Amino acid sequence: MNGRHETDHGADRSGGPRRPLNSAMGRRALLAGVLGAGTAAALGGAAGPAAAAGPAAGPDGCGRPGKRRIPPGGLGMHLYTMRGPLATDFAGTLQQLSDIGYATVGVSGRHGHNARQIRGMIDDAGLSAVLEHVGYGTVAGSGLPQAIEDVHTLGGQWVVVPSLPGNMHTPAGFREAARALNEAGRACRDAGLQQVLFHNHGSDHATVDGEVLFDILVNETDPHLVGFEFDVFWAVRGGADPYTYFRRHPGRFPALHVKDMAPNGDFADVGSGVLDFPGMFRGAQRGGVRQWLVEHDNPSDPFATARNSYEYLAALRY
Repeated sequence: MNGRHETDHGADRSGGPRRPLNSAMGRRALLAGVLGAGTAAALGGAAGPAAAAGPAAGPDGCGRPGKRRIPPGGLGMHLYTMRGPLATDFAGTLQQLSDIGYATVGVSGRHGHNARQIRGMIDDAGLSAVLEHVGYGTVAGSGLPQAIEDVHTLGGQWVVVPSLPGNMHTPAGFREAARALNEAGRACRDAGLQQVLFHNHGSDHATVDGEVLFDILVNETDPHLVGFEFDVFWAVRGGADPYTYFRRHPGRFPALHVKDMAPNGDFADVGSGVLDFPGMFRGAQRGGVRQWLVEHDNPSDPFATARNSYEYLAALRY
């Protein structure tokens, strides 16, 4: 079992990152073009940015910036972003992430190493692993005990299912997944880990036969056993509002994938695109967020992405 990262990463690869749009109206207009007017309107409403995922005003309701910051120990890198450098120099890549200032990593891909070897390199770099991505077939099958043991070895807290097979993208398929995740979550908790987590993609937010697929998982899993590693980019691309999920489902989102959206809808370094992270993160405490893991699915320069994203998030107040 190698913690393979299973995603729909092939979409939307064009253009480079640009600086954020400054106005709420500008974001609304831009996202309407990228996502469709209906989705942008649903996300932004009359007062907030198109991808606001949160209130336009500050926490005091007067538009002033908030004072909360991401805890330094909660600022991490999801290692899928760094897969190119990791393939040639796993230990050196981890050390460079530590030197930038990252505290934690999410493991996604072993690159020929086993869990104990990766743990040694993570320890040597002064980092902590918090989770590993493990395929649904492993988590729902006989490989779960080994996956749990490997996460223990890595020093992590969560086994994460990165996606469901395409043939399960129906209400019946998601209900089957909900049952399997409840069982896996019970095994994880019994073994001393936290809940099993599910990582969303845009297609998970589709409405099929009148039901939002992702909501089936949220509503039909036990919060004590199942949580979510919420990818805010894919949520917005799927027409969802992260802030609203944080507020409506407290404590369900212990980890985030923090990635930004370029003006053309492509991936961007965090802080260089159009997503309103302060607006989203105002709901993070209620949502139970403990880990903010940077991700960029297709970085042209992974280390530049790591530095740019870290600097933005370390300075962010919300």
